[in-house]
Formats: sequence, C-alpha cells, structure tokens
Amino acid sequence: MSATVNVVLFKSKTLSNGEHPLMIRICKDNKKKYKSLGVSIHPQFWDFNKSKPRRNCPNKEAIQNLITEKTKEYSEQILAFTLESKDYTATKLVEKINIFKTKNTVQELFDKEINRLKQEGRLKYASTYKELLVSLLKFNIHLDIYFSEIDVIWLKRYEAWLRSKGLASNSIGVRFRTLRVLFNKAIEEKLVKAEYYPFKTYKVSKLHEETVKRSITKLDVERIISYKSDREYTRLAIDLFYFSYLSGGINFVDISYLTESNIVDQRLVYTRRKTKKLIKIPIQEKAFEIVVKYKQQDNPYLFPILSTFHKTDIQRANRVNKVLAIINKGLKGIGEELNLPIDLTTYVARHTYATVLKRSGVNTSIISESLGHSSEKVTQIYLDSFENSQIDEAMKNLL
Repeated sequence: MSATVNVVLFKSKTLSNGEHPLMIRICKDNKKKYKSLGVSIHPQFWDFNKSKPRRNCPNKEAIQNLITEKTKEYSEQILAFTLESKDYTATKLVEKINIFKTKNTVQELFDKEINRLKQEGRLKYASTYKELLVSLLKFNIHLDIYFSEIDVIWLKRYEAWLRSKGLASNSIGVRFRTLRVLFNKAIEEKLVKAEYYPFKTYKVSKLHEETVKRSITKLDVERIISYKSDREYTRLAIDLFYFSYLSGGINFVDISYLTESNIVDQRLVYTRRKTKKLIKIPIQEKAFEIVVKYKQQDNPYLFPILSTFHKTDIQRANRVNKVLAIINKGLKGIGEELNLPIDLTTYVARHTYATVLKRSGVNTSIISESLGHSSEKVTQIYLDSFENSQIDEAMKNLL
C-alpha cells in the first residue's frame, strides 16, 4: 500500500500564543506519522477544508512554499522506494528524509576535513583545504551555507572573482578540484543530495592549461649526476634527485620518511603520504648505493632529512619543508650552470622518470601505478607531449 502525504494544522497541541504547529502527516498501512515543519499558525489563518493558509495569513507565500517543498520531498522519496521495490513504513520514510536534514554547513565540513587530514599527518593536503577555505571566505564573507546553495551560478561567480584577482586557470583549477572533492564528501556523508551536484554541468577540466615542460632528457640526468661539488648539501641534492629518478619518481616528502623497514626483499615498499596508495618497486643497484652512502646507525631514517629529534607531525613537516627549500636551491644552481632548459627541482626527477618511461614505450597505466597516482588522468599531466623533432619525423611518413 502506497503512503499518502499531506499537511495539517495540529490542533491537538496549542502553543502559548494560541497557534498550532504545522505538521507533515504520513499515512501508511493504517499508521500515521507526524513531523513538524518548524512553523506554527493561528487557526483563524488556516483553511481546514483545503489544508492551506488563508489569503490573509501572515507570511502566506513563504509558508505555502515551505509546504510545497516538503510535500514534494516526501513524495519523491515515496516514488524512489516504489521504483526500487523497497518495503517501508511511515517511520522509515521520515527517517530517510531526516538524514538530509542533519546537514553540516560548508564551514563545518571544511573544519572537519582539515582536522582529519592533520590527524592523519597529511599536513600538505590539509594546507590545500585551508588555502581554499581562506579564499572562499574572502569571496563569500562566510560559509555558514549548505552545499545545496553551491550551484553552477555560484561557481561561475567564484571563478570570475578569482580571475579578477589575477589567478591563472591552473591555480583556479586547483581550488575547484579541491572544492569538488569536498562536495563529493558531502554527498557521501549525506549532507546534500546527489541531484544538487553542480560539477556535472560546471566542468573543472576547462580550467586546465598546458603546463610548462617539467622534465628533462636522460642525457641531462647524466650531466646532473656527473656534476662535481664539494658542498655537502649540493651532493645531497644531486643524490636525492637521482634516487627519485631511479625509484619510481618518489617525491621528496615520501623520501624523507623512508626507514629500513621500507626495504623488503630488494624492493622499496612504502605508502604514498598524499594518496595512501601502496607502492612496491625494485631498488636499482645505484639507488641502493645512495641509501648505503647516507644511512646512519643512530638515525632510523634512510636520509639525513629527519631524525629522532623531530617528534611531532608539525616538527617533521617544518623540517621537511626547510630541507626541501635548501635542496631545490642547490638544484636550481646546478641547472643554471648546466644551461638546462627548465628550473631544476626535485619534482623534475618525478616528471622525468614518467616521461622517459613513456618515450621508451611503457604503458601509461603501468607508469601511473608506479607513481601512485589516483588515476591515469593525473599521470597524463606528467607526460610531456612529443617534441617537435619527433612530430616532424613522423610527418615525413605522410609523403
């Protein structure tokens, strides 16, 4: 038996001001369930025959809109149950609707996610959320809004505001991708219905611009490792760059946290701190030589970046960022002396690893797996388009 939904003025309860609460009434299997709409009306303003506010009712239009919205909500859920051939009671119907009524605001979910990421030690990812939060607060003044209010028009306004601040498409894209992840989280936690998802229409992909080349050739890698220097940090910079290149493009943060436990049966086994994906790759002989060179008995970490002195997540994060800045400064100087076509950083090793494998004919899915990417789409960003000389050579086959 299908349920019926209507709105009644609940005369069994009278408030101190003489008004009665307005209630949704669900009837199913000869049982009734009442749910307050959160408003009350004096009986003189309610048409009991037509079950609607009279013409002279204060706030008539707002109350009628509320009634229409709520009855539609319950009717749609009844239809959903029917299409799914699910048995339900009046109580279950109300509970299903109420899942979406205990919603957090956008601000509350931001705070929750930032705290969660910090507790998991994913401080860099937490800072990405924090940057987006600060940006949105400047744009919208406050975020005491529900996710259903973030629609396509709202997103377009935010994009226009970011562009007025001089941000490039790629920088805007980072903010929108982070916001999209948060919106998906809100749907997952039933804070908003999937039908309100605005990113089906608003395409974040349009915000991607082709990035500046961030990889070098194998010959350039050989020139870097052959670079001579007596400076301790310069040698460390070169060795870490080469270790990353030889070890699946492992990024600097993950290198920093490596210990002896990450070497198992001549393989490097670790979980990416960013994506939480488990990586298992063979250790190249030259990569292992670099590990042996820097491993110290009194330090559990493989490289002299972290030590037992750094006890808290904040201390470790600060130390990693400090050393990374020094390493990248050293690499940049090397790149300038060698006249490399791009600024040399630790990340260039990761991009170069991916690009060299791709040009060697390795499948993108395998490269993606070794990099620990969440999808092949992310990997594509790492891979350079073919050089003009390769295209020129290929075009000769047309004649």
